[in-house]
Amino acid sequence: MSSAGRLITVLACWVLTLGSALSITGAAAQAVADRPLLQLGAGDQVKMEVFGRPEMDTTTYIGDDGTIRVPLAGPVNIGGLSPAEAAEKVERALKKGQYLVDPHVTFTVAQSRSQRVSVLGEVRNPGRYPMESNTTVLDLIAQAGGANEKGADIVYVLRPDGNGSLKRFPVNLKGAVDSQDAAPAAMMQTLQGGDSIFVPVADQFYIEGEVHSPAMYRLDSGMTVVQAIARAGGITERGSASRVKIRRKGPKGDYIVISAKAGEKIQANDVITVKERIF
Repeated sequence: MSSAGRLITVLACWVLTLGSALSITGAAAQAVADRPLLQLGAGDQVKMEVFGRPEMDTTTYIGDDGTIRVPLAGPVNIGGLSPAEAAEKVERALKKGQYLVDPHVTFTVAQSRSQRVSVLGEVRNPGRYPMESNTTVLDLIAQAGGANEKGADIVYVLRPDGNGSLKRFPVNLKGAVDSQDAAPAAMMQTLQGGDSIFVPVADQFYIEGEVHSPAMYRLDSGMTVVQAIARAGGITERGSASRVKIRRKGPKGDYIVISAKAGEKIQANDVITVKERIF
């Protein structure tokens, strides 16, 4: 194949890979398409400003019934709306009451109490945390103190749909799409009040035999045998780098033992044994 032909083939593969990555987030995007990024709710403190009418500017809390009191127009229900939608509704109320001819209203959320996301699982401080319209998965995990040493790279956004069932969107904190079809965290920017983020326990492997610190360890994505041995403190003076075995669960559920090379990739629940030298 010519150089030009190889280049075309590489570009085609790259386009297909990118298309697959973007399609992963399609379900998540569709799930949020019909809802505003930030919904106003009871207990939120909002600042309303009317252009050219500073005497009408006000900072207030949204009531339990979703309403605020607008100067001249009275109670206006803005619960469940985005700040932009709330501004449009107040403008219509002011026009309908013939208080202003062409009002221009803006809303700013001073303090959000209604929009919270639960962060659960392997984080240092599980709990419910406030969110804004641009809050990301990474932001909320950071608010929860970050993932602990057991936390996995693949986390899940759990979201109830209109039918009451729970949808699950996998998110890769490392930023790359992997075999589990998880979207990179940078692609999962849109969160909603009522969402939950679950950080599961990471996959693990066990290493034994002639290493300095035999134990169970966290499995990082793409980890190789040589990296696993280094994680366990390296081979002892009695050990042999050429006598490494892996006990692994086979596709039929039975266990197999293979001779491992340095570049062999570790799988979840592998048991690595570093044996003694023969001579």
